Amino acid sequence: MSRLLIVSNRLPVTVRVEQGDVSVVPSSGGLVTAIRGPHERHGGLWLGWPGDVSRLDEAQRQEVEAQLERLGTAPVHLTPTEVSHYYDGFSNGVLWPLFHYLVEKVHLDARRDWESYRAVNERFADAIAARYTPGDRVWIHDYQLTLVPAMLRQRIPDARIGFFLHIPFPAAEVFRTLPWREQVLRGMLGADVVGFHTTAYRYHFVYSAARVLGLDPDLETLAYDGRKVRLGAYPVSIDVDEFARLARDEEVRAEAARLRERAQGRKIVLGIDRLDYTKGIPRRMLAIERFLEREPELRSKVRFIQLAVPTREQVDAYADFRRVVNELVGRINGAYATLDDVPIHFLHRSMPMSEVVALYLAADVMMVTPLRDGMNLVCKEYVASRIDDTGALVLSEFAGAAAELIEALPVNPYDIDAVASTIQRALVMPPAEQRVRMQALRRRVVTHDAHRWSHRFLNDLERAGGVAPAAGAGRRRTDAPRRSTIATALRAPSLVVMLDYDGTLVPLAAMPELAPPDEELLAELRHLAARPRTQVHVVSGRPREDLERWLGELPIGLHAEHGFFSRAAPGEPWAALREASLDWKPDVRDVLQGFVDRTAGSFIEEKVASIAWHYRSADPELASQMAREVPAHLDALLREHGLELIAGRKVLEVRLRGVNKGVIAPRVLSTVAPDAMVVALGDDRTDEDLFAALPPTALTVHVGGGESSAAFQLPDPAAARRLLRALVA
Repeated sequence: MSRLLIVSNRLPVTVRVEQGDVSVVPSSGGLVTAIRGPHERHGGLWLGWPGDVSRLDEAQRQEVEAQLERLGTAPVHLTPTEVSHYYDGFSNGVLWPLFHYLVEKVHLDARRDWESYRAVNERFADAIAARYTPGDRVWIHDYQLTLVPAMLRQRIPDARIGFFLHIPFPAAEVFRTLPWREQVLRGMLGADVVGFHTTAYRYHFVYSAARVLGLDPDLETLAYDGRKVRLGAYPVSIDVDEFARLARDEEVRAEAARLRERAQGRKIVLGIDRLDYTKGIPRRMLAIERFLEREPELRSKVRFIQLAVPTREQVDAYADFRRVVNELVGRINGAYATLDDVPIHFLHRSMPMSEVVALYLAADVMMVTPLRDGMNLVCKEYVASRIDDTGALVLSEFAGAAAELIEALPVNPYDIDAVASTIQRALVMPPAEQRVRMQALRRRVVTHDAHRWSHRFLNDLERAGGVAPAAGAGRRRTDAPRRSTIATALRAPSLVVMLDYDGTLVPLAAMPELAPPDEELLAELRHLAARPRTQVHVVSGRPREDLERWLGELPIGLHAEHGFFSRAAPGEPWAALREASLDWKPDVRDVLQGFVDRTAGSFIEEKVASIAWHYRSADPELASQMAREVPAHLDALLREHGLELIAGRKVLEVRLRGVNKGVIAPRVLSTVAPDAMVVALGDDRTDEDLFAALPPTALTVHVGGGESSAAFQLPDPAAARRLLRALVA
């Protein structure tokens, strides 16, 4: 069985020093609980930061290292300065609030923090690569390490890499405000499988990638860098058996009974959260205040308990937040306290899990009302602990768990009046309704526990790596032409170089007119054409006017409109492939114009023998939907006039059947010796016709992502131009 390398910001341990003796003890937490099982079952290695060990002497550090190794963990040591900038500054000062839609809390000037974040992610990638052995699977976790998958892919191209995001992925309109949005997306797409809690988060990621990187939106897989990246929704969960065991424990049940006895017949409404501004504690307090205002007869019958677990105490924003919560609780208690009791019992501390489960058992109502939460496991812990099928769960619709726990009472945490009304509804819910709801909730939580979560993700990761495409399908290549391959081409008696233009020699532009060749490209083509016994041909879908205006003075062959027009050398006339009737164009134009009218940002490019609908600048979701509708609207015209519809990169083109780049190959090769070496570069579906028409000895290169029959792959036009310079050299 292959080994599993788990990578997270923190190791699942706590380093303690007591009277000079060092100990390393396992820690708790949602992520730790969810991943500990796979770590133990797969004999894996867990990599992460062990905490600040800078104050330990050398002997103590060696003892820590030895204990970590015995626990199957490996440390990635960070300095206090790195933690300050990478963790507090960027991870929690930029990504955390942005991904939770709290844009006003994002640090506006975080360039230094970003540089630290990037450097620490490099450190993690180095640590993984140093311990990696062939066949290992790598599972990287959460927002602190979004760049690691791509960095590791650079170091180990064939590694099987998974990435899971434990917080929400925000809507594209929010994510795109991040200055480093492209780097984060490319980092995550270095994985073979990218996992999210919900389909909504996956959807936001797909359309962010479409907007920022120009990828074709697909909710299951994204074609990127010559690979297919699988995207999945895997709702994380808890160790249900452990909570059920604690719920049956006699001491835990006795503590729950004491809590209920101290409540003196009052119903208990419970909230348990980290003291984080995403958890909605102030708005929950305001909803409780509204409840107390509106329900005077219930004031003496309810006790509200809020356990606020300390978190990120050293961050100023959290210290300010704690002060706000304390003042709010104090004001409400001051207004509604009696000589016998206060309505809100606010506890700011951590508790052992046995005491937390006692609270779950004692609570009549559980309030989980974050403003935004990736999943929230507290609600699942409460459900797992209610083994008697009683109790009511009030759950924010903005928690990831709301997509699963549909039998809870849903609330909009921003609507204080509605939350207050839902508290009242939960308190008076009949036992029969409680039982129906809680039984359904428990079935779902029991079935979809933490073990199922990790099993599903790792199964998908196992299938994602190293799968060959079906026979006849395009191959996914990630290797560039090797030096030896280029040397072979250079030694050939003669050389024929056939090049696409857009997306191959120059990046795709918002409009075709905005992609003229730069002086460096013109010089590269001129030098290549001047090489002895070398022919250069540009085979493009562009109209001949563009090619003539931009490349007409170069001593190269030009082929426009996918080969319908050709020109052998400067000054020679353009010749058409064949005579053709063009009476179909007005009808096709009318159909495509309808899609332009419905798709803002799209436009029509009309050529002599074809018409293209471009949608590269349109909203990707709308454009993708419209592109799926175009074939049905054109079907009758295509059959009537002997036309074909070709899909390129963000373009659909109607052209004469039989006119494609493949027809250029035999015409060009008929002018050279049989032993000539052919090099061909292209980036989209139209170039596959050319690749297919070339001899098996040709050096064919696909530029960009997606599947191709080409023998090699390069990531972008910059790499393609480096290859041209190598051919000249």
